[in-house]
Amino acid sequence: MIKRTACLEVIRTALARSRIVALVGPRQCGKTTLARAFLAEDSANYFDLEDPVSLARLAEPMTALGALEGLVVIDEVQRRPDLFPVLRVLADRKKTATRFLILGSASGDLLRQSSETLAGRMETLTLRGFNLAELGNPLPEKHWLRGGFPLSYLAASDVDSSVWRKNFIQTLLERDFPQWGVRVPAAALWRFWTMLAHYHGQTWNAAEPARALGVSEPTTRRYLDLLTDAFMVRQLQPWHANLRKRQVKAPKVYVRDCGLLHQLLGIRTDRELQTHPKVGASWEGYVLEEVLTAVQPDEAYFWATYQGAEIDLVLRKNGRLLGVECKRTDAPRLTPSLRIALDDLGLERIAVVYPGSKRFAVASAVEAVPLRDIWRGGVFGSAVR
Repeated sequence: MIKRTACLEVIRTALARSRIVALVGPRQCGKTTLARAFLAEDSANYFDLEDPVSLARLAEPMTALGALEGLVVIDEVQRRPDLFPVLRVLADRKKTATRFLILGSASGDLLRQSSETLAGRMETLTLRGFNLAELGNPLPEKHWLRGGFPLSYLAASDVDSSVWRKNFIQTLLERDFPQWGVRVPAAALWRFWTMLAHYHGQTWNAAEPARALGVSEPTTRRYLDLLTDAFMVRQLQPWHANLRKRQVKAPKVYVRDCGLLHQLLGIRTDRELQTHPKVGASWEGYVLEEVLTAVQPDEAYFWATYQGAEIDLVLRKNGRLLGVECKRTDAPRLTPSLRIALDDLGLERIAVVYPGSKRFAVASAVEAVPLRDIWRGGVFGSAVR
């Protein structure tokens, strides 16, 4: 049993200050398990909107929810968007101690609908699968290969993990998306997602996938947004500095869970991963997700110019501008690209995250940071908190 103590404390703190807390994240990432740590599944205050009994109880939502006290949990809330106006009325009641924890697996529509009706009333928390810190900061090979979804990581073997991920992708495309109102053939989305895996870590160009799939560029952009809304893909936006250099303006795309990336690329074992042409891009995406979870930046971007200078992450944290470079190398060094990024962007510090074991200074304001150390010593050490 993996204890997610930090996540529980974040939820507990949010519930103490907000009447409505939305916990969003991909299917099967552990949202329901965390919610049950606060409220038993058989409680009258627990509603699972994939359960016909819960749906029947909410036939008259104002009556069903209005009489409840304490914590109320509503799981898979994106299935009933009509509940948001009801929650707004209930949250506005004076002198009420009732708190609502709502769980959702599709970010786009859920956040758009809730922002319209629950503005200023709801706090949103985003959950992903296991991170290295929650696993006790082990050697990352297994976590990198299988990804962070609990049932994938905890599978008895790599084969079992691969089978689970294959079924997860199939269920998401064939069952979940249609239930969320997506009217796109599952086979088309599967082909697009597989193609997207080969663009992992690259800037997005809608023209090439559109030609390959025989669809329009707006259609591929819609596919990309659907997968982004389901927390399957990250679109990392570019940072724009006031420079004379031509800067990349298209977003970078990443499959957010490395285990799903490897499944889409046909990678089943660690040996296959180490020899695959996308191993460097896979490492970059894996480190990127760990860093974003550890740092919790206010804003995150990448930066690149058409002259070849680039840096994987530009983070704004508490008013400070910081950089992160992901390098799968034994001995990171100061490259011309890093020097240009440091000077042109005015970065305060750069952390070069690599798979080694020693933390050391690469140059002034540039430090090599082992992957495991981002949770123990911090990505930027004690200088940035």
